[in-house]
Amino acid sequence: MDTLEEFNNALFRRSPNGRITMRDLLQRRAPSFCNPIGTVGNDTNVGSSTSSDDNSPSLSSFISTLVPTLILAAVFVTLFLILRRRFKRNYAPRTYLNSLREQERSPTLPDGLLNWFSAFNKIPDSFVLNHQSLDGFLLLRYLKIACATCFVGCCITWPVLFPVNATGGAGQTQLNILSFANIVDKNRYYAHVFIAWIFFGFVFYMVARESIYYVNLRQAYLLSPLYANRMSSRTVLFTSVPTQYLDEAILRRMFGESLKNIWIANECEDIEKLVSERDKVAMKLEAAETKLIKTATMNRLKSMKKGGAQVENADTVNDTNGESGSIAAKWVPTKNRPTHKLKPIIGKKVDTINWCRSELERLIPKIQSLQESYRAGNAKFIPSVFVEFHSQSEAQSAYQSLTHHHALHMAPRYIGVNPEEVIWKNLKINWASRVVRNILTIAFVVLLVVFWSIPVGFVGILSNIKSLIGFAPWLSWLNDIPTAIFGIVQGLLPTILLAVLMILLPIILRLMAKLGGCPSLSAVELRTQNFYFMFQVIQVFLVTTLTSAASAAVFDIICHPGDAPNLLATNLPKASNFYISYFVLQGLTISSGAVLGIVGLILFKVLGRFLDTTPRKMYNRFSSLAGLGWGTVLPIYTNLTVIAITYSIIAPLVLGFATIGLYLIYLAYRYNLLFVFNANIDTKGLIYPRALQQTTTGCYLSIVCLIGLFGIKGAAGPIVLMVLFLVFAILFHVSLNSALNPLLAYLPRSLEAEEESLLSIEHGSASHPEMTTEKELKSPTVTSGNDSTDSNLPAAPHKKPNFITKFLRPDIYTDYQTLRRLVPRSYPQIVYDPITERDAYYHPSIASPTPLLWVPRDEAGVSRQECRHSGKVIPMTDEGASFDSKGKLVWDEQGARPPIWKEKVYY
Repeated sequence: MDTLEEFNNALFRRSPNGRITMRDLLQRRAPSFCNPIGTVGNDTNVGSSTSSDDNSPSLSSFISTLVPTLILAAVFVTLFLILRRRFKRNYAPRTYLNSLREQERSPTLPDGLLNWFSAFNKIPDSFVLNHQSLDGFLLLRYLKIACATCFVGCCITWPVLFPVNATGGAGQTQLNILSFANIVDKNRYYAHVFIAWIFFGFVFYMVARESIYYVNLRQAYLLSPLYANRMSSRTVLFTSVPTQYLDEAILRRMFGESLKNIWIANECEDIEKLVSERDKVAMKLEAAETKLIKTATMNRLKSMKKGGAQVENADTVNDTNGESGSIAAKWVPTKNRPTHKLKPIIGKKVDTINWCRSELERLIPKIQSLQESYRAGNAKFIPSVFVEFHSQSEAQSAYQSLTHHHALHMAPRYIGVNPEEVIWKNLKINWASRVVRNILTIAFVVLLVVFWSIPVGFVGILSNIKSLIGFAPWLSWLNDIPTAIFGIVQGLLPTILLAVLMILLPIILRLMAKLGGCPSLSAVELRTQNFYFMFQVIQVFLVTTLTSAASAAVFDIICHPGDAPNLLATNLPKASNFYISYFVLQGLTISSGAVLGIVGLILFKVLGRFLDTTPRKMYNRFSSLAGLGWGTVLPIYTNLTVIAITYSIIAPLVLGFATIGLYLIYLAYRYNLLFVFNANIDTKGLIYPRALQQTTTGCYLSIVCLIGLFGIKGAAGPIVLMVLFLVFAILFHVSLNSALNPLLAYLPRSLEAEEESLLSIEHGSASHPEMTTEKELKSPTVTSGNDSTDSNLPAAPHKKPNFITKFLRPDIYTDYQTLRRLVPRSYPQIVYDPITERDAYYHPSIASPTPLLWVPRDEAGVSRQECRHSGKVIPMTDEGASFDSKGKLVWDEQGARPPIWKEKVYY
């Protein structure tokens, strides 16, 4: 029996007097693990259990984890291969949805069971950059880089550390024989030191290399015509603006002729309530009209079965110009028309359609009048201003300048903010409130992360409540609960509570980011990324590792407290065996579960059947694609990479399983980003450098852990060498960040001129020949290759390098001119209509138009009459939706776009 399991059983087993003493517990286990104190110093295996088999996870236990997980993954993948052929909307919506532009769609894969693999592999990752988002492309790149880093780690560590550990002489068995715990001779630790130098140096180089890659790609992306011509790239958001500067005349004097438009944010609480009420009433009217038309259709179909000829004759005399509801009255009695109560239970019952029309007749003119008043500036201003400039260069100059002479005034500044991502409530926060909010929310998140073990521990106690009753007799009343209910409390309830806790955590972290004052959804995701990574490292990694190591040595520590550090040092490497199974579980279940998406499929079908009662709801569900929450997706895989790097020297076997697990996850996300997911939030790729920086946490944790382990073992030489490397790593990291941070925030003016020159070359008319060399002017065009997105682009200004040269010189071979060929160029020129340009950065309630209602058309003419009469108050149409022969509501999914379709505006 495992030592920990026996400890738990003994702990909850009461003696005759109802108490357990630690002495009784130790006496029960003394013959097997508690040696006389005087013999400890002579034991060459101090720190390991006397019976190594008890603490060493066997290969069979690993296989027992692998086999069921592998079977489950195989079932998921098989279901995916079958279902993807039948449910194209759920497994390949990006190939055909009309809600996407032609340039945003993915190529259609063959419909066979397996013949699509080849076509899938031929699509380059850069396709995601060109047709989906920069964030999606960089998520795939991070998974690839993490996988490559772990693979290179295997190549570096395994040939040296496996033999060194396996022959270490500490008597470990099975998987532990390959870990740091099997070393006795202190001199062998030098192998770990120098391999650590090499591998951690490689990790830091990869972080630096990828940071350079991202900087060049970001600059190429933001300076490309597709992005540079967008309104958001020319607009700067100033927050915490002093009251005296909330004046258009003053702001125009400040920024001069470069300024184009100004939107001073307003206090919009009143009009926001009215618009919300209008939209609610409008949707209520749409639902009521649809219900009336459907009821009339069903009653008409029933009548046709009884006397078809008479019904057909009645249809021919229907007059859509007649009194409101006159046609529907032929099929729907007055008492069956849609009604509702003005107040729950006690309210007056009214006809829904007539009431909604009268309410809209009151609300719509009032809202339109208020909107005109707000546009004229007749409203209370709040301390935030959107300033649009004529060019991206002028906007960057204003963004990079110190705008106000007082600290924290007209700051922080943001550029590239999409109006659809603005959190309008946070624009009213002044600088003092922002400081307080930041302090409070960060403190709350830190406390939440530190004490998260308390609710999780409570859930764990519920799962073992029977043993808890034996330990705490006052809970014996729980034994009186019926067996079925007790089983639910101990089995199902903990599972549900744990799932709820893990669902709530990202919601809480995002809420804290919003309460902290982030003005946009992209800023919220970036802050959430930091919060969630902190949680992942502390709770998912460190707490699990330390408790695993401590519990494995608990009995030896009780017997010999003075040897606690030595015992933990030996058992800490053994905790890596948990992560071997963890990577297998994550790699197989996450990847197979992600491509299957069975929950999404079920919800799409089930909820759609019962909740989609209007054409609008059907269209919205059909056309809306799932997005990714970058702030809670990437930290999970960053933490997996951190775990692999942390254990790379202590237990290098982990790297192999991490390589396989991360690669499987990469394949799953590659498929979903190409064919399923959409990018609803755009961080301009800033999630990537943050993830790279967070990855170095693994290096620091491993270095500190090695220093501690060497110190416990008394290996002075390895300690000195690792401390020196730690100092070097910190200095290198600080220098790297100081050099790159400005490039992550700003666009350099030098590249603006270079971009104009390169565009001139591409268009065949070099308007700035002084910026172009003769070699560039004569350079041939690119005719093939995955990196190229336009056959008219000039080739890179250097010969194609070999792999090693390209890897070692990212500053040359992944420079701006090379990576600009990756950015999308096939999109049409962005042109904004006058209304869109006028209302772009107004609060949505100021710019919100009266919604168009959409109801299904019926053969009896009820819909046409309802559209005519409701249309006097609010626009309404019955085009594009109808009823089939059984009275089921349908709309043309494959045909023309529905009347409520709106073209996506690229702000």
